[in-house]
Amino acid sequence: MQSQKATMSMNRPTVLILASDPAFSREITANWPQGPAPHSDGPEFIVLDEGFSRDLEGSNYDLAIADASSDEKNKNRNKALKQSLAATGKAAIMIHSDPSLDFYNLHGAVLELRREPGIWPAMAGLIGREILRRRQAESRAREAEKICAAAQAEATLGRYMLEMRTNVNNALTTVLGNAELLVLEPGLPATVLAQADTIRNMALRLHEVFQRFSSIEKELSVAARESGKKAAHAAAGGC
Repeated sequence: MQSQKATMSMNRPTVLILASDPAFSREITANWPQGPAPHSDGPEFIVLDEGFSRDLEGSNYDLAIADASSDEKNKNRNKALKQSLAATGKAAIMIHSDPSLDFYNLHGAVLELRREPGIWPAMAGLIGREILRRRQAESRAREAEKICAAAQAEATLGRYMLEMRTNVNNALTTVLGNAELLVLEPGLPATVLAQADTIRNMALRLHEVFQRFSSIEKELSVAARESGKKAAHAAAGGC
């Protein structure tokens, strides 16, 4: 099981097929809907014997499709399988053959789909692909939210630094002026003069940094105005 788990890749969506019957796996993979040529959005399929269902929580997959037997003697097994799938919190489809159940039943993240002859593989594929697409969309949305939050934090810091620029420049002017006076003071030891010169040089460097902030602020203002003009032009239909 460990080696099989290691092969599950997140480079593309992973569909875990739980079945003892090889024909079940073939039906799923053969009827999975493909994306438009020449590209395909087909997932990576991993096939495991249903007996491994107790070890699913540590597995890395996006969707599980399980073959649920409808024999009376296997009811407990089906119940355990459903519980194992639900415990992972991941999307799952269980294919059953019980005519007493509805065509589909949703139990949390687990969807039970009846094995209607001729149509169940295509239905499972269509539903499965839609589940994966929604999962990918949610993942992209979460990533966009993180990027937006980071950008907002940086923007807040940048605005704060711009707002504090005048205060810092005033403090630097005072430091620089006193350092200049010390350098010109006659009779000071060489070590004191060297320290005063260092203070003056560092103050000048800090002043240059904050001058660069002023330049950036002007560049951002120009960029914002240009962006506004383009947006207005686009809203007017390019006239």
